[in-house]
Amino acid sequence: MARLLTQPEIDWKDDGTPVARAAGDVYFTAGDGLGETRAVFLAGCGLPEGWAGRERFTIAETGFGTGLNFLAAWEMWRSHRPSPCAQLHFVSFEGFPLAREDAARALAAWPELEALAGKLIAVWPGPVRGVQHFGWPEDGVTLTLHLGDIAEMLPASVYHADAWFLDGFSPAKNEAMWAGSLFPLIAERSVHGAKAATFTVAGAVRRGLTEVGFEAVKAPGHGRKRERLEARLVSPPAPQPDVFGLTRPLPPARKVAILGAGIAGAAAARAMADAGLAVTVFDPAPGPANGASGNPLGLVMPRLDAGDTVQARLLVDAYLAASMAYAGMPGVTETEVRQVPKDAAEAARFEKLLADPPLPLEDLEALSGGGLLHKRALILEPAKLLPALLDGIAQHYGAALQVNLSARTVNGEAFDAILLANGMAAGAALPWLGLEARMGQVDFTNGPADAPPFALASGTYALARGHQRLWGATFDKVAADTDPYTSDAARAENLKGVETLSPYWVRDARGAGIASRAALRATTADRLPLIGPVPDHDAFLAAFAGMRKGRPADADAPLLAGIFLSSGFGARGFTWGPWAGAILAARLSGAPLPAGRTALEAVSPARLLLRALKRQEV
Repeated sequence: MARLLTQPEIDWKDDGTPVARAAGDVYFTAGDGLGETRAVFLAGCGLPEGWAGRERFTIAETGFGTGLNFLAAWEMWRSHRPSPCAQLHFVSFEGFPLAREDAARALAAWPELEALAGKLIAVWPGPVRGVQHFGWPEDGVTLTLHLGDIAEMLPASVYHADAWFLDGFSPAKNEAMWAGSLFPLIAERSVHGAKAATFTVAGAVRRGLTEVGFEAVKAPGHGRKRERLEARLVSPPAPQPDVFGLTRPLPPARKVAILGAGIAGAAAARAMADAGLAVTVFDPAPGPANGASGNPLGLVMPRLDAGDTVQARLLVDAYLAASMAYAGMPGVTETEVRQVPKDAAEAARFEKLLADPPLPLEDLEALSGGGLLHKRALILEPAKLLPALLDGIAQHYGAALQVNLSARTVNGEAFDAILLANGMAAGAALPWLGLEARMGQVDFTNGPADAPPFALASGTYALARGHQRLWGATFDKVAADTDPYTSDAARAENLKGVETLSPYWVRDARGAGIASRAALRATTADRLPLIGPVPDHDAFLAAFAGMRKGRPADADAPLLAGIFLSSGFGARGFTWGPWAGAILAARLSGAPLPAGRTALEAVSPARLLLRALKRQEV
């Protein structure tokens, strides 16, 4: 299976209707697609009355297509939003995403949707397999797209829908979107009383819904279609054990304290504030970006693996989330990165990766002579970016913190939730995490030339922006309680690395006036971050004690009430930060999680205890 998805070939009828050549079916009814959406899906799910008085409403859809159903729901939400703080979440699945230009051409048929369609087209995703998340906080609207085969993506999704738009072409022409195995998954991801609507009255669809607890009835059709289906979930299935603490609804958290004003804390604060939560950031440093996030320049580029693994996919998802979150922010400059192989083994890995790339040509291509060209990477100035992320959010700096996790208080003030986004300090509060400290030193100077954005990478990296030059970084293991320090040895190591890369400004790195900066980087043994609710250590070990004897984990994870973690980012904080922030904001606000289950489990703090139990280490 190719890592990139196939974009459909579109035939256009004389009236402008797009037809998927492979499926032989239209994306919408000629001249009446918007009216059909409003009648079949919006009215069929009882909207807008169904979200009246609600602070959060989730619509799920099978088959994103042109995005017309999403835009129609968004338009209705703007006119009938229950309150200025209410949030509409739209979750959709698509295995064959349209090319941006085809989507724009299709949506141009409805001038009344032009403004909203423009916002959607501006972020239209490429054919990258995975989960992508978009938000428009001014309207309280989010879109979570699961891109890939629905048989793979739906089981991995985590959310509970209030309404379903079942819209995957006709069952006769796209059997995969109506497979009987999907209906139990739809029921599992629905709240009691959730409504579902579809244009089809095929017997297999009606039976599929009723067999999993929906009550389905025929309703008058729209246009040339005589009938359609409306359904309501009356007998929801029993929930499965929530071993990782991902799916069980949590008490509402409206007031959140975030410990740490580096990129982990700032990105989470921005995501939570956009989700309508009241956030306060605390840091004993004199201001934001004073720890590992405080280098003069930073680089965001994808970490790509040749194999299509869980880790490889979530790294791509995180990179795309970071690119989206930073777009248009102060201190962010797009650049190309030339990544040359360190040795023959890496050159072979690059060749294998390019034979089945995880990113399209707009993002990635081969370098002449070997290597990778990352075409939409970012150079960051943290001193400008982090204050922009924290704009409008309450912040307290410069004083030691008195934190009581059991009482959920910070300096005596009570909060519904506390997020530990403070690097190694999180490891001190929760020693069982086993966080490792890595000393990372960069060196920097000013050069005589005012250079355009420039980046080289090969194990180490070299950045130029204007007169700034920065290179490094080291990644040396030190004791957890070590104070950051710079060293001549680290400077020599960084100089050797930049000389190997040989950027055009390498002379600047050998000159006078070189400055150095070092900071501790919190790292996990498996090099994946820790993102999510914190388990109650002792209760967790007791609940899953049977794992020591080979029994499966089959209970809900005992959690520390209201305590969450965002740490262990290692050297990739600016890549992980926005993805982690979006996940945590969703978990705290009860929104759909913007990642797949396998990725969420891979970064869950609970994985450490489950792994230790399985290995009989605790």
